[in-house]
Amino acid sequence: MSETSALVLFSGGQDSTVCLSWALSRYARVETIGFKYGQRHSVELAQRDIIREKLAGLGAAGKHLGPDAVLDLPALQSISDTALTRETEITFAATGLPTTFVPGRNLLFLTYAAALAYRRGITTLVGGMCETDFSGYPDCRNETIQTLAQAISLGLATPVAIETPLMFIDKSATWELASKLGGNDLIDIIIEDTHTCYMGDRTNRHDWGYGCGICPACELRANGWTQWRAQKT
Repeated sequence: MSETSALVLFSGGQDSTVCLSWALSRYARVETIGFKYGQRHSVELAQRDIIREKLAGLGAAGKHLGPDAVLDLPALQSISDTALTRETEITFAATGLPTTFVPGRNLLFLTYAAALAYRRGITTLVGGMCETDFSGYPDCRNETIQTLAQAISLGLATPVAIETPLMFIDKSATWELASKLGGNDLIDIIIEDTHTCYMGDRTNRHDWGYGCGICPACELRANGWTQWRAQKT
């Protein structure tokens, strides 16, 4: 098992792109994994190859980028009734959680990623989970992620670390981290090529990137951009 390599959960969104860049700056070999789980739109998946190609050409760190894998998890859609897997309104459910919450999604993603990492000889997973902007998702909390890391380590009889570089920072700080990692080149990739909008809208281009501009994901991204730009002036 290698401590100089990492497997990044890479969706094609802003956060996972920053995490991929972060990993490329720290590990000698970085692989990526994505998931098809019957999500409402496939825009993010379509952007993944574009982003990977551009990051591979972005400085010396890009040479660390290794293979990609995309796994099919159709069962997740069949047991989910959420705004990310159905054409339903984005609101709050009776549980108090937003209807964009897909129960068990991050738990499954990390478990499958760990299984692939084990076969690849990788002991570090990297994910974009974040408590600060976690939108009420209980599977984005640090306690959840690190408890799962312990369970996976026990189940594989191998120490597995789950790194979450965005866990305690907000979207403004995420933009700043991207700037420090890759300067304007990385910022341009995030704006032009990443996709985070829950509605899958790539017809509306804003200063911060593409999206409907009104869903919770777009609002978080836009507010973070505005705060970050205000700090830069």
